[in-house]
Amino acid sequence: MLEQEVHKSGGFINLDLLARQVVEGFISGIHKSPFHGFSAEFAEHKIYNNGESTKHIDWKLYAKTDKLYTKRYEEETNLRCHLIIDNSSSMHFPIMKTFNRVSLNKIAFSALAAASLMQILKRQRDAVGLSVYSDKYEFYAPEKGSERHHHMLLNELDRMVASPVKNRTTDSYTYLHQIAEKLKRRSLVFLFTDMFQEDKKEEELFEALKHLKYNKHEVVLFHVIDKKKELNFDFDNTPKRFTDVESGVHLDLYAENFKESYQNSVEKYFNMLKLQCAKYRIKYVQADIEESFEKILTTYLIERQKFAG
Repeated sequence: MLEQEVHKSGGFINLDLLARQVVEGFISGIHKSPFHGFSAEFAEHKIYNNGESTKHIDWKLYAKTDKLYTKRYEEETNLRCHLIIDNSSSMHFPIMKTFNRVSLNKIAFSALAAASLMQILKRQRDAVGLSVYSDKYEFYAPEKGSERHHHMLLNELDRMVASPVKNRTTDSYTYLHQIAEKLKRRSLVFLFTDMFQEDKKEEELFEALKHLKYNKHEVVLFHVIDKKKELNFDFDNTPKRFTDVESGVHLDLYAENFKESYQNSVEKYFNMLKLQCAKYRIKYVQADIEESFEKILTTYLIERQKFAG
């Protein structure tokens, strides 16, 4: 995939705060939705019995009544979710000078989407794990639900966004197979990737995706794209140098002269991806970095219901 040349950037990131804002906005929008079991509101209190876990004791109520009660939650599950993020160089397009919700590149969008999912999973007391790969397996953490684990994953997402590297290729085939081998128990698996890779490797990629379906995992492919640039090829018609940020190969051209043929090729590729995902029963979701996170979080709710069913 040809990318307009980009430069290294960084800055202070508060993923946890932004993720909370995303989730709070989303929850307020679906407060009366049909997604049963999503709310972390408790149904009632019950008297605490000696020997029970103290995890759900309502300490505020204890301060008022001097009696120990625990919160009994509705729709409690032991969901396990594993987030996978492609951290190749193409995911760091376009250039991002500051980190904010309205101006994200692909890797920042993926990180904030992942952090928002983690925030919901945390509220639901579900376990979450994370894998990050590019031309190497950069990070792996198994599914856990502790506060310490949550912060460790946030730190890794921060590092990933703040450390772009040029000429870092994508080896989805190798590392998706390795990740699949690590997922021993049935899980929800969310993969964030732009699906840009070397030619003639689509078959290998889908073999790896099919491997993720083993052990009855539910797999969602979030196809992260900058729709304006990477699909619509929306550049002004002045001479530009387009550089493949993974291989370093570049072309000098007028965008308008190649726009139609480029769009046709990319649309054909994207349609092939959708068909292949349908064939292997992998949910395909196109995620435009200029859109909100509603599509990501709604997909989670739908898949969670399927998983619990």
